[in-house]
Amino acid sequence: MDIHIVTIFPEIFSQLTDFGIFRIGKEKGLINIFVHNLRDFTSDKHKTTDDRPYGGGAGMVMLVEPVSKAIENLKNYGEIYKVLITPQGEKFNTEIAQFLSMKHSILLFPAHYEGIDERAVNLFNMELSVGDFVISGGEIPALLVMDAVARLVPGVLGNEESLKEESFANNLLEYSHYTRPEEFEGEEVPEVLRSGNHEKIRLWRLKESLKRTLLKRPDLILKKDFTKEEKKLLKEVEQELDKIFEEIFKK
Repeated sequence: MDIHIVTIFPEIFSQLTDFGIFRIGKEKGLINIFVHNLRDFTSDKHKTTDDRPYGGGAGMVMLVEPVSKAIENLKNYGEIYKVLITPQGEKFNTEIAQFLSMKHSILLFPAHYEGIDERAVNLFNMELSVGDFVISGGEIPALLVMDAVARLVPGVLGNEESLKEESFANNLLEYSHYTRPEEFEGEEVPEVLRSGNHEKIRLWRLKESLKRTLLKRPDLILKKDFTKEEKKLLKEVEQELDKIFEEIFKK
């Protein structure tokens, strides 16, 4: 998979993409990362990438011309799916990450200032936001999208099975995890995890995922299509919670 970034701060990506999942993907020959400086596509000696907005108002707007030239230049790399990182975009999630990971080549363009000229917005296939908040630029959100997408590229992760059990896979949060020591300050690792019974462990983990999702992200539960097994475990979770509520209201 080829990942292209067009940015006014290429140094951010040049340094961070040599670590973690990006390094692993590159070493395996599964991911290629290309960082392009938007200023290389400007037409003035100051390499200007923004200007004051028509109609007045605070802030600056990214110029359409360098954005258009940069995208035109990327045609030399073949067909690319172009993504604009902007607060006004569709909210990023696991499904979108999976969709992008199946593309042969993607472009991530971090918006800045008040955004980009509307005539440049139409040059992109998708607008993405990482949340309902505003930060100084789109570089950090672009890195977040890159990381989420890169780890889904087949072969990048050493254990493909782990992808199936992570949070948000199948609209469930991940179950609780434990490692050594077996006991810490009076709290012990659940006995079932020490039992060696793989079927009991699997059921415990699934039940934990259902419980966590119900308590922390009920919005995900409402999106989920349950299997018969999950419905049975969810009923057990409901009964356990009912007992807890009964004890609370007795006090």
